Amino acid sequence: MTVPGRNGARGRIRRSRRENGRARIVSGLAFPLEVLIRHIPVSHQSASSASKDRWRRTVAEHARACVGALSDWTFLDDRPLSLTILYFPPGSMQGDIDNIAKLIMAALIGVVYLDDRVIERLVVQKFEPAVAWHFQNPPPRLNDALETPPPAVYVRVDDDMQWRGVP
Repeated sequence: MTVPGRNGARGRIRRSRRENGRARIVSGLAFPLEVLIRHIPVSHQSASSASKDRWRRTVAEHARACVGALSDWTFLDDRPLSLTILYFPPGSMQGDIDNIAKLIMAALIGVVYLDDRVIERLVVQKFEPAVAWHFQNPPPRLNDALETPPPAVYVRVDDDMQWRGVP
């Protein structure tokens, strides 16, 4: 169960003061969180609001399953995050790559973060089959995306802010 709220857990479990004689355990969401969605994403410019709603629900369900696999109880907080979206289309992508980010970001509100204003860095990239590309040491969930026949959308949310140190 995910409960929106603020705490300082930063993805770690910590014990707080005793309440009613029992130690209370608080868990912030552990990052990085990786989600793999095996669907063609919907653009926020789509004319069909029903397809946009279905896509947001699909993203939220996949993210919720990943969050649930980490812990039974988590609290969402307002720490700064980075978001990476990698799209592996089955052919040449129709539309602009940036148009898929908005609905994915919106779908993660209340599941992975309280508000998408906490996203400080957004990376969105497509990997069309006709273009040569190579990943060196991909994380397991990204490796699953690479071994899956397209379409696949890989989403990674992380609280590692090392990129802030870029000269």
